[in-house]
Amino acid sequence: MYKFFVNNNQIDDGVIKIIGEDYNHIVNVLRMKNGDEILVSNKQTYETYNCKITKITENEVVCIINNKLEDSSELVVEVDLYQGLPKADKFEFIIQKAVELGVHQITPVNMKYCIAKIKDEEKKNARWNKISEVASKQSKRDIIPKITFSMDFKNLDNILKDYDLVVVAYENEDKTSIRKILESNKKARKIALIIGPEGGLSKEEINHLDEIGAKTVTLGKRILRTETAPIAALSMIIYEYELN
Repeated sequence: MYKFFVNNNQIDDGVIKIIGEDYNHIVNVLRMKNGDEILVSNKQTYETYNCKITKITENEVVCIINNKLEDSSELVVEVDLYQGLPKADKFEFIIQKAVELGVHQITPVNMKYCIAKIKDEEKKNARWNKISEVASKQSKRDIIPKITFSMDFKNLDNILKDYDLVVVAYENEDKTSIRKILESNKKARKIALIIGPEGGLSKEEINHLDEIGAKTVTLGKRILRTETAPIAALSMIIYEYELN
């Protein structure tokens, strides 16, 4: 069943009106008709409904709500990814896969060994958020994870203090596994996951993160690429909090 997102003001008394790009996708791409059923999520409340299309006009698809889904597709733990800024194609891949795996928010971070530089960030950010929306629909998420504007590593301090757990994947860590940290923090409900760029995290950055209470972990015996590491870490988080 196809999934779409609407704003709160598009829902009124059991009726949902779909407009814009989603209208075009439903009518001209999917060629759906009256009686077809779709899933619709409220962007503001994250509630998801099973709906039936009852009317298609020149600019809107009108649906009635059959029922509200009680089971959420979201992780019980909120995971925000702080990704050392990689090259553009790699970051887009990371967004797509991290959203599929349940990430709550993604922030690109300028770190010491970042190779990539962002040009025309406003335009790039719009594209990144569109990738997140498409991935959310495909994986039937209840939310569209936000891709924030980039930030400098030095500005992480004030943000990280609000998390129950801060996990840093580091290729030179060989004692503490992510499994060990997750197992000992089962009650955590808000996790920050920090991944370095292509050049990795510097020793100075690791030392600083250790000083502010972050947990440096290994993801295994093999060195992972920057675009592989968040996928591996999120998969392990899913196992520990959702499947175990």
